[in-house]
Amino acid sequence: MPEPRPQEQPRPRTAEQARPAAGGWAQQVQQLAQQQPAAAASSSEVAAPWKPPKDDPFLRAAQEQGRPASLGRRLAARLIDSVVLGAVVSAVAVPLWAKAVAHIDDKVAQAKQSGETVTVWLLDGTTGTYLAIVVGVLLVAGVLLEALPTAKWGRTLGKRLCGTRVLDIESHDTPRFGAALRRWLVYGGLGALGIGVIGALWCVFDRPWRQCWHDKAGRTFVAAGKR
Repeated sequence: MPEPRPQEQPRPRTAEQARPAAGGWAQQVQQLAQQQPAAAASSSEVAAPWKPPKDDPFLRAAQEQGRPASLGRRLAARLIDSVVLGAVVSAVAVPLWAKAVAHIDDKVAQAKQSGETVTVWLLDGTTGTYLAIVVGVLLVAGVLLEALPTAKWGRTLGKRLCGTRVLDIESHDTPRFGAALRRWLVYGGLGALGIGVIGALWCVFDRPWRQCWHDKAGRTFVAAGKR
C-alpha cells in the first residue's frame, strides 16, 4: 500500500509577485501626469487670450476723469467762485463797515471836544462785534458755497461752468466733507495771511497732479470733467 504524499504548503508570494497590482496603479498615475501637460498645451493653443477692444468707453471715461484740469479753466473757476463769495460777504460787510466808520468818527469827535489827549482805538467792543459778524458770514458762506458742493458733487458753481471738478487723490471720487472743509479752510486761511497767491500758484510747478497747497491739505486734485 503506497504511502500518502505530504501535501505541499502554499508558497508565500514575494514582493516581485505582488508588485504588478501596485505597478498598475502607479503606471496609471504616471500616464495621467503625462497627459495633463499635453492637454494644457493643446488647450492653450486653442483658447486665444481675451483682448479688450481698441476703443473702450469705460477706460476712456476713467482716463478723462483722472486727468488734471488745465490751469486756465482752474483760474476761471476760482474767479467765478471768488466773485460769488465776495458778493455774499459784501452784502453784509458794506453796511457794517459804514457803521464802524461812523462809530470811529463819533469817538474822534468826542475826544476833540474833551480837550485832552485821548487814544482812540479803532478796534473796540462795537467794531470788534462787526468784524466778528463779517468773519462768521465768510465762514458760513464758504461752507455753503465751497465745502458742501465739493463734498456732494465735487464741484462748485465756478467749476461746473468751467468743466472741472475736485476728486480725491487716491480714490478719484468725490471727496468727503471733512476733506472738502479742510481744503476750504486752508485756502481761506492762507488768503487771510496774505500768502494765498503763493499757495494757489503752487499748482504751476507741482507734478503730476498740479495740486495747490489747499489741495495737498485735503488730499484732492482738480480734474477735467464734463460740464
